Amino acid sequence: MAADPTDRPIGYWLKHLHDLLEDGFAADLADLGVDRRRWQALHTLAGGPHAPDGLAAALAPFRTGARAGDGGPLHGPDGLVARGWAEPADGGAFRLTAAGRDLHDAVEARVAELRTAVLAGLTRDQYAETVRVLAVMAANLERRAGASA
Repeated sequence: MAADPTDRPIGYWLKHLHDLLEDGFAADLADLGVDRRRWQALHTLAGGPHAPDGLAAALAPFRTGARAGDGGPLHGPDGLVARGWAEPADGGAFRLTAAGRDLHDAVEARVAELRTAVLAGLTRDQYAETVRVLAVMAANLERRAGASA
């Protein structure tokens, strides 16, 4: 008989799920030359052009350990621009190229498959309640951190 999942703390499950998601993205997208962070940048730019600062701000919650001025997902030898997936647009913004849009569409289909696998066995209400509970826990800790600052 399997152990009761509540025997482990929430931190274990959060980290374990995060690691499994990272591994899943890596395995599912490797042949396309895309990792989870590039996917997030592609998906953000698919919504319309973004200035580098706006893109960095949109992706900031997902870029742990990023340094200011590191070029982010746009620049550098592995950046979206160098790979031909993004290009300058008006006003200093960047947008997806045709190749970038095609790649986004291919990746989006695989991400949808991964999401389906992750959510198998859960109802929409269960998923919504899980997200709500996690949001409450995060707010509680944010409030606590603000009170001690």
